Amino acid sequence: MTGGPTPRPHTLVAGVGNIFLGDDGFGVEAARRLAGQGCPAGVEVADIGIRGVHLAYRLLDGYDTLVLLDATARGGEPGTLYLIDATDPAGRLSPGGAALDGHRMSPDAVLALLDTLCAGTGAVPPRRTLVVGCEPATVEEGIGLSPPVAGAVPGAVRMVGDLIRDEAVARPAPHAVRPSPVGRREHLPSPGEQP
Repeated sequence: MTGGPTPRPHTLVAGVGNIFLGDDGFGVEAARRLAGQGCPAGVEVADIGIRGVHLAYRLLDGYDTLVLLDATARGGEPGTLYLIDATDPAGRLSPGGAALDGHRMSPDAVLALLDTLCAGTGAVPPRRTLVVGCEPATVEEGIGLSPPVAGAVPGAVRMVGDLIRDEAVARPAPHAVRPSPVGRREHLPSPGEQP
C-alpha cells in the first residue's frame, strides 16, 4: 500500500520536429537519447514529433516548466546550440495568428494555442518555457540528421540534463535566461536584486 497518489511530473521535456525533414528531427532524437538516460523524479520526457496540438493539450495537465527541444534557425553555424527563454507571452504569436495545422505547428504556434486554451479553461500554463535549439544544416526531405547536428545531440542532452537538475529550473527562480549560444547563460537580475 502506498502513501497516496504519485505526484505528476512538474517538468516536461518535449522533443518536437519532423524526422522526415533532415535536421528538423533534432528535437525528437535528443528527447529519445535523454529518455534513454533516465531523468530525476518530477521530470517527464516526451517525443512529441509533429503533434503540436497534442502538446498544447498535454500542457493543460499543469506542468511548472516546459523544456522544448527543437531545430532553431538563428543564423549560426550548423550544430550550434541555443538556450532560449520563451516564457514571456508578450513575445509569442497572437492566438488569432496561430496556424492550427496539426502537422505543422511551430513551438510559437503551440504556445499561442496553449495561451488560448488556458484562457478558455482556467488552466495555468507552465511558469517557465525554455527552448534548447540547434541550428540546422538542412531541413530538406530525408531521414537522418546532418553530421554537425548529429554531433550536437550529446551536448543538447547534457544541456537539458543540467537544466532539469538545476534548482533554478525545477523550482521558482528569481532570474531569466537570455538567448545565447551553448555554454553561456546570462543571468538577468530580478527586480530588487543587485546585478
